[in-house]
Amino acid sequence: MTNNQLAKKPKPSAQIVGSQIAKPPRGAINRPQSRTRPGALPLPANRDVCAFTKPNVFDRWTDDAAGVRSLERGDNVITMFEAIGEDFWSGGGVTAKKVASQLKGIGARPVEVHVNSPGGDMFEGIAIFNVLREHPQPVTVKVMGMAASAASIIAMAGDTIEIGAASFLMIHNCWVMAMGNRHDMRETAEWLEPFDQAMVDLYASRTGQDPKQIAKWMDAETYMSGSQAIERKFADSLLPADVMTVDDTAKAREAEINEIRAMELSLVSAGMTRSDARARLNKIKGTPGAAIEATPGAGADDWSGLTGLLSSIRSK
Repeated sequence: MTNNQLAKKPKPSAQIVGSQIAKPPRGAINRPQSRTRPGALPLPANRDVCAFTKPNVFDRWTDDAAGVRSLERGDNVITMFEAIGEDFWSGGGVTAKKVASQLKGIGARPVEVHVNSPGGDMFEGIAIFNVLREHPQPVTVKVMGMAASAASIIAMAGDTIEIGAASFLMIHNCWVMAMGNRHDMRETAEWLEPFDQAMVDLYASRTGQDPKQIAKWMDAETYMSGSQAIERKFADSLLPADVMTVDDTAKAREAEINEIRAMELSLVSAGMTRSDARARLNKIKGTPGAAIEATPGAGADDWSGLTGLLSSIRSK
């Protein structure tokens, strides 16, 4: 998606597939759960529009949550410890397709979803939410570290939501990059408005909070600690501290990749297409087209020169 492509999107009425909360999901009747699951959320008919996580959110994830992992294991556990959506820089990412495949493997059993993610593509997050809400057995979401932006949407699919005392849940408005004149900007704002309202409706349905208050929290890009999330009904209970650990190797890798993500978004906001920004960064890195290896030490690319450059640029 280019910035110009986004600016030329049709009016909201041509793109939105309904903005009302739908009927309860299939399989929701006569099964044990703590509350009625929210209905499906709307997706744009044209999926070449991306809603990003802001660079400052990646920075906070790096500082406060990167590397946090679960000590629990199980064949009914789905882990979401990456960005939401396909991640160019790591070669991974959490997608609806992957989650649907994992749920199929788990079958008609209760499932746990362990989340520590800065978010990513909001629309992919909505798709994952819709996949989880269709699961015929109870879904327990455990927030370990952070569930920000698109990841907070996914968390709302849980029949039960648990969160660490030192973890965070963050909600904000849909965030995109666009270029054009005032008419283009007005059109883009109109196109986004139903999605922000759908988020308000979702959070209000889950929490019972006043929609106007939720809209204010979204406007302010609000981070909630574990106790605040429970107080505001975004979560049900605290996770014991002994179910989580910090993987220092993973923390270092995530911090490194986050620097690259932040620079990519900076280049895009300056007018580059995403493909041009990625090509430029790969050229500096010296290994065009290569993502960081999934296993540290197994032939991983040397990003030291690029991360050093980015740190120097950002310190000026």
